[in-house]
Amino acid sequence: MGAYIFVSVLILIVCVLLGLVVLVQNSKGGGLSSTFAGQNQYMGVRKTADFLEKATWTLAIVLLVLSLSTIFVIPRNVTESRQDSELQKMIQESEPANYQAPPPSEQIPETE
Repeated sequence: MGAYIFVSVLILIVCVLLGLVVLVQNSKGGGLSSTFAGQNQYMGVRKTADFLEKATWTLAIVLLVLSLSTIFVIPRNVTESRQDSELQKMIQESEPANYQAPPPSEQIPETE
């Protein structure tokens, strides 16, 4: 159960980060990259846009992998399978040891 909660929290964090990165971008060249247009910094406009694009792809892939990994950490209801096995055991114990079911082709005559 702990692994399921851990993966769920990671998925939530990645979703929030992915949403923030997508909102910071602007498809027409604006967004965060336009803020650095007037300044001459190490990460210029083009490098900021490249970083945001790589961050988007990375977060999307991480989200996909985490979503697929939840298959392995989803808690299973073990009590149902235990009840099913107990039911099968009770059915086998209730049948006589030398009982053989009639072939399906033979009809059991009805009594009137």
